[in-house]
Amino acid sequence: MTEAGTRQRSSTPEPAARDRRAGRWKAACVTLLVLGLLGTVAWVLLGSRLLVVRNVEVTGTALAPRDRIVATAGIRLGLPMARLGTGGVKARLERLREVESATVERHWPATVRIVVRERVPVAAVERAGRYYQLDRHGVAVADGPSRPQGMPALSSASPGPTDAATLAALRVLEDLPERLSARVWGVEAPSPESVTLRMSGGRTVVWGPAERSAEKVRLVDALQKSAAGRYARTIDVSSPEVVTTR
Repeated sequence: MTEAGTRQRSSTPEPAARDRRAGRWKAACVTLLVLGLLGTVAWVLLGSRLLVVRNVEVTGTALAPRDRIVATAGIRLGLPMARLGTGGVKARLERLREVESATVERHWPATVRIVVRERVPVAAVERAGRYYQLDRHGVAVADGPSRPQGMPALSSASPGPTDAATLAALRVLEDLPERLSARVWGVEAPSPESVTLRMSGGRTVVWGPAERSAEKVRLVDALQKSAAGRYARTIDVSSPEVVTTR
């Protein structure tokens, strides 16, 4: 074999080397393709006008006007949907006094839906000629010049969300079944252990502390059906073991 022939054969690529080079080219092409796709997706989500906020829907409002919900949410029309900070919107909405909780949902391609759970007023407190409606946590969710029809008036020394007597009275109201709560026109709470219900028809129910509500409800129901309780002006169930009427 001549030296020239040896050089000619050694310059021809081996099959394994060709396969390695082909594999590197394929890998490079796939990488470029993936990067291109990712770039396109990122542009569509974040930079284009294809997937932007065009509509804001609000559900669950009764106390808070829809316009105030939308204004507080601060969602800019035209903002890319992917850039919407739902956590920030939720936090802003839950600072409204009427809102107990809020959910912010993206509905692709262009709608943001706000689902509001409002606080439910259970009693009214009169201050300086205005009536403030309190929810079960003692938060004032609305106010007006008159007490809403059918809403009990709360009497407490320092009504509010940090007052233990207020919270005890509100808990009692919340625990009452509809057949009793519909007849309550006033609730007094000089202390957490001394809740008293003023009922329509002039009857008074001395409830005491908010605990053991289920037992107390059963006792009140039973007494109202008994001869002793039917005509009683006052029913005292503050200590379920010793019930009195007068």
